[in-house]
Amino acid sequence: MKVILFMLSFFVASFSINAQAAKVLTSVNEAGDVATYELDCSVKFQTLAKGLRYNITRHEFKGPELKNTYRLLLVMDGFYSKTLNSEMTISAVLSDGTKIEARKTIEDDGFFDGACTLKIKDPQALLNADIDKVIIHADKDVVYPLSAQNKAVFKKNLSNIINAK
Repeated sequence: MKVILFMLSFFVASFSINAQAAKVLTSVNEAGDVATYELDCSVKFQTLAKGLRYNITRHEFKGPELKNTYRLLLVMDGFYSKTLNSEMTISAVLSDGTKIEARKTIEDDGFFDGACTLKIKDPQALLNADIDKVIIHADKDVVYPLSAQNKAVFKKNLSNIINAK
């Protein structure tokens, strides 16, 4: 009985993870030399942590010398910060200790608008490691810890973007 209950709970958990993965939208520019693959956020953004949403975009360039570029857009719900500097740092800390960082220029009024784009240099390494937390370094550090379910959905979405054709 316990085995059947365990298998049923595993099936429900994997089904809910697959159900939450976003559809991948594909577009090609007018010249036909750049294809863009991104998560469908027309209804809602995917959730990385409470108050933290994301989108993943891949630009695929034609030609042997050009590579794919990957970007992770982070949107902090209701996050506005008055900082003393003209820049702030956003860090995604991976399970292996690696950090993906971006510096965000503060708006002219001195407030951070809550959106930032991180460049993903090695998407396969990000697929193999988990993002443990996202840290916003402002007048005080704001830490967004990730749940196991959100990590799994993120990996599924990243895998879908990497493999999109």
